[in-house]
Amino acid sequence: MLCGRLRRVERRDEPIRAAVVGLGIGQMHVWSMRRMKDRYTVAAVCDLDRAKAEAAAERTGADIASFEEVIARDDIDLVDLCTPPSLHLEQITAALRAGKDVVCEKPLVASLAHVDQLAEVEAESPGSLMPVFQYRFGNGLQKVKALVDAGVAGRHHTSTMEVAWRRRADYYAVPWRGRWETELGGVLLSQAIHALDMLTYIAGPPTRVFCRTTTRVNDIEVEDCASASLELADGSLATASATLGSPQEITRHRFNTAGFSAESGTAAYESSSDPWEITPDGPEAEAAIEEVIGSWVERPEGWWGQLERFADARATGDPPPVTLADARASLELITALYASSRSGTDVALPIEPDHPLYRGWLP
Repeated sequence: MLCGRLRRVERRDEPIRAAVVGLGIGQMHVWSMRRMKDRYTVAAVCDLDRAKAEAAAERTGADIASFEEVIARDDIDLVDLCTPPSLHLEQITAALRAGKDVVCEKPLVASLAHVDQLAEVEAESPGSLMPVFQYRFGNGLQKVKALVDAGVAGRHHTSTMEVAWRRRADYYAVPWRGRWETELGGVLLSQAIHALDMLTYIAGPPTRVFCRTTTRVNDIEVEDCASASLELADGSLATASATLGSPQEITRHRFNTAGFSAESGTAAYESSSDPWEITPDGPEAEAAIEEVIGSWVERPEGWWGQLERFADARATGDPPPVTLADARASLELITALYASSRSGTDVALPIEPDHPLYRGWLP
């Protein structure tokens, strides 16, 4: 790890030379990097759809390259993976072993065993791995997190999460979607994973879960509706529901604590952004809230916000703003939810290596 830190410090004033692999959601990564031209240079793009690659190359001045060419190039610092989930383990491993920093979209991999395998690879590599949890960086959610970290929340009572989106047959016309082998999961893993991360980011890790899942909206292999009950480490309770069959699309979080209640807006894909309604439990709590967030300075959100913070961390040699440990916690919760939905029983966390789903939740 020391050599990785030295390499970063030596290059701290130079833009990070990035290759974006996969130009579906990867186009948002390209868009974000182009807004930070002093921090990033999009040096290469890669996609099996030649037209997408050519369009991105024309916008950015990047080369078009294969994944194998990208990891072999000395002029690439960062490999940004936005490929189908079933490819992630092999591609992350190859890029880290080639000495690159890696950013990877969700879901990171298909099991806790794979996460632990990647931890060993990362420990032996000069680069770092940053999973993508871009919703963490909405200014509304960041304010609530700042209040919790400052002790203003006090005792947590209950939390709720609701993801109600709409996915139709045309969405699943993409061959790898809706299949266990390639998408690795349904609404819990592919759509609600960020909202679940937002829930635990604020309320803390779960220690016990109960979950039911079903497929009611589309003719697919994976689940598209889910409902769960969580007991968190501090003893507070949470509920979570997710569906891909809601004509009106919303995402909503609510946190009820001794110091305040905090409720997000309902914009389906921007719910971590302002406005959030934060209601203090009296004058003393109101003063404490004002002290922490009264002069809040907004920062970029979403992928832009996460990649900006990654550049900050890389410049100083600090860990990335989202770590492999964060992704492990997320996938441990997913594993527990799938285990509960299949067994019809409560499932306790942590998930140990001897658990039946430690090596994967695929049927």
